[in-house]
Amino acid sequence: MELGKTSTTFEIPGHKITRNLGLVRGIIVRSRSIFGTIGASLQTIVGGNITLLTELCEKTRFDAYTEMMVHADVLGANAVVGIRYESAEVMSGVTEVICYGTAVVVEPV
Repeated sequence: MELGKTSTTFEIPGHKITRNLGLVRGIIVRSRSIFGTIGASLQTIVGGNITLLTELCEKTRFDAYTEMMVHADVLGANAVVGIRYESAEVMSGVTEVICYGTAVVVEPV
């Protein structure tokens, strides 16, 4: 699958959807390590971007996205439209991130 054929809208510019294969998702549940928590706490003293947590969030979103794309590939999709992210705190220090969308087959117009 080409990872570039994704969209938050329900179309891929220059392509037409020929088949809708349904919902695909990638779910990651991640916790902060004690070292990450201490490091982030120290960064809050200085203020500004908490880079340790930013990096953790970016990696978690990327991993959820990658899992979603693998799910789409298994279904035979070559694109995913309507992509969304959601997150929730499962318990203190543990967060779930889900990336989901609609797996489709597209052809160039």
